[in-house]
Amino acid sequence: MITGTLRRFAGFFAVAVLTLMFLAAVPLSPWFWLAAAAGGWLTVLGVYDIMQSRHSILRNYPVLGHMRFLFEGIRPEIRQYLIESDVEEEPFSRDSRAIVYQRAKGVEDKRPFGTRERVYEAGYTWLTHSVQPLHLANSDFRVTIGGPSCRVPYDASLYNISAMSFGALSANAIEALNRGAKMGGFAHDTGEGGISRYHRAGGGDLIYEIGSGYFGCRNPDGSFSTERFAEQAASDQVKMVEIKLSQGAKPGHGGMLPASKISPEIAEARGVPMGEDCVSPPSHSAFTTPAGLMEFIATLREHSGGKPVGFKLCIGHRREFMCMVKAMIETGIAPDFIVVDGKEGGTGAAPLEFANHVGMPLTEGLTFVHNTLRGAGLRDQIRIGAAGKLISAFDIARAFALGADWANSARGFMFALGCIQAQSCHTNRCPVGVATQDKLRQRALYVPDKAERVARFHRNTMKALAEMAGAAGLEDPRNFQPRHFMQRGPDGEMVEGSEAWGYLPEGFLIAGEGGDADYLKRWARASASSFAPPD
Repeated sequence: MITGTLRRFAGFFAVAVLTLMFLAAVPLSPWFWLAAAAGGWLTVLGVYDIMQSRHSILRNYPVLGHMRFLFEGIRPEIRQYLIESDVEEEPFSRDSRAIVYQRAKGVEDKRPFGTRERVYEAGYTWLTHSVQPLHLANSDFRVTIGGPSCRVPYDASLYNISAMSFGALSANAIEALNRGAKMGGFAHDTGEGGISRYHRAGGGDLIYEIGSGYFGCRNPDGSFSTERFAEQAASDQVKMVEIKLSQGAKPGHGGMLPASKISPEIAEARGVPMGEDCVSPPSHSAFTTPAGLMEFIATLREHSGGKPVGFKLCIGHRREFMCMVKAMIETGIAPDFIVVDGKEGGTGAAPLEFANHVGMPLTEGLTFVHNTLRGAGLRDQIRIGAAGKLISAFDIARAFALGADWANSARGFMFALGCIQAQSCHTNRCPVGVATQDKLRQRALYVPDKAERVARFHRNTMKALAEMAGAAGLEDPRNFQPRHFMQRGPDGEMVEGSEAWGYLPEGFLIAGEGGDADYLKRWARASASSFAPPD
């Protein structure tokens, strides 16, 4: 830790030492006064960098950190060179990241010279607008989550913080996110790492995520504890409970937090002992069948006092999701919500094969879940959340058109905290204090300032969403339909959204006719009693 601190502060220490050396050399030549003055100015700058609260990079890298802002200043010219040279940029759009930074900081987010997208390439998507646009003065859009069996429904914002655990994120990052959620009136998903003291410190609404490790609600042997769950869910901050079946970044993959990385605070939040590896199994032990999952949902709903309970998954075998839907019908138990996580979702660490090639992208997964619930006659009583690189208002609007009732974002709110995509999350050396347990590195993230940025990013994104809905002539973003979007086909032709992502008829799976033959074939093979394929 000491070596790391010396390395980060190397520039500051160097100019301070050189300043002293120049002052000592003044008797040799008066010219050393100039060098001492320059060194003194840089030393004062370094002290200011350490004390200021706006820039995390400068708090961790005084003096040297200013090089980053120099490169940021010339980035537009570099980016234009890449475009003109047809050189491929990084996979994640720099424009999307810039939108977050600008909205979080409350600065101008308009750009000159029109679209930067290649509008004639296959896959380009655009929103169709109205010649009679509306002005929506209120952008605090809400959706009520809670089915017939829910006794305490929750009025959620249409845009919330997606699951990120304490342990993956730093204490300061978790607290800033939750404080921002409190300021802005939206929800903060805890991630599967349990509810930490830093989640509670902000006072914001929580979605308590329960993964296969049952952190915060487990017995000593790692099995689910009803009593511990009831204690956690009794908190007024906990508004909903989410069972994590899989996540987009690494679906079907478990995980392990080595004993060396488990701090007393992490052990407290997760309910695990110090000195032992913390294992998240690939699958749950509380249930093994689709019907068992529904019974588990009923148990959580009862012991949470009737709060909304649902599950999150990245779609894999489509028949398995249909098994769950059949179990809803046969048991009479349905979740209050389902969060569809696209494989685009991020994580602190995942095998490249999983990150690149396992799981269904959000567009296809969301469309499938929405249409399956329509076909089973359950869509009206189950809300659908969407997650997977939903950064801009356009991303959110398109998710609504595909069938979502609200959207979650992890990456967007991480950028609002100051994440610069250094991709060192798994090394514990995050340069801006977002994804590290190093106390000194965490100091770079000043909670009050970053909490305001989180709230401001949410507020400005919701305003942008209201403007997009108004441009389409809609009074509410949830009224977006596939027909409001167009897509460039592989041969350059325009494809209407209702053709690309059309809604299938209500109840066609129950009726056994109409709709889509592929859906009907999978539905016939699905069973409420087992996830295993039929013989």
